[in-house]
Amino acid sequence: MKRNATAVWNGSLKEGAGKLTTQTTTLKDTQYSFKSRFEEGVGTNPEELIAAAHAGCFTMQLSAYISEEGFEIESIETKCDIDFVDGTIVTSHLTVQAKVKEITEDAFQQLVTKAEKNCPVSKVLNAAISSTATLA
Repeated sequence: MKRNATAVWNGSLKEGAGKLTTQTTTLKDTQYSFKSRFEEGVGTNPEELIAAAHAGCFTMQLSAYISEEGFEIESIETKCDIDFVDGTIVTSHLTVQAKVKEITEDAFQQLVTKAEKNCPVSKVLNAAISSTATLA
């Protein structure tokens, strides 16, 4: 399986702007710029997209592990906070809230840790990865 996305940039770093398009066109000519990355501007930015990718990937991986253990998932919600410092993504923190029938807190936390370490996006990030998980 291969996936792709395309970035087109016009102009200088600070005054220019770009557009992102994904293979599936879920993002199609989506605006990004210096302002949307480093200030408050309209559009997305690479760090926001990495946060979305990490939250989505981790949540799917956790779902797989919980299901493999035979538990029924009502819901899993994950927020990912990316810290971008001096031009480097230094941390990715996952905040998880889940409703899973009949799972113990200990079993849940073990599966969260396993998913944190093994989701494909976690494996590709060169950053400190952490999580806080709440079982409802």
